Amino acid sequence: MNLEIRDASATDAETIARFNSLLAEETEGRPLAPGVIGPGVTEILTDSAKGRYWVALDGRQIVGQIMVTYEWSDWRNGMLWWIQSVYIHGDYRRRGIFSALYRHVESLASAAAGVRGLRLYVENDNKRAQETYLALGMSDPRYRVMESIFEE
Repeated sequence: MNLEIRDASATDAETIARFNSLLAEETEGRPLAPGVIGPGVTEILTDSAKGRYWVALDGRQIVGQIMVTYEWSDWRNGMLWWIQSVYIHGDYRRRGIFSALYRHVESLASAAAGVRGLRLYVENDNKRAQETYLALGMSDPRYRVMESIFEE
């Protein structure tokens, strides 16, 4: 495998939206509305203030993705990058692609002025993912994520 990681572009939007739909189905058993996820991906790809995607390629085929969004931390007087929408194509899992994507984002974040760290959320029952994150040097701060989602 010849792995390359690059910034996602508008031409990647369809694949990213499809990967996000697969992710939602696999992790939460729920479908994403194409009329919502497609424009949502396009919005980030056209407005970097909202977030940023990177894709991993094997040759010319996208085999994985990672996205970050930003949170201002007054406690740290800096930005935290939230890792989201991580997906690795089923045929490419357990081959170091997520680790490569994570290290790429970690390198960019640590070199960016004012970025204080990385965060992500993970399903409570997803032990394999939790083990991967711990092996990459992340820690469990013992916070719970609470939410109130306004449906369309």
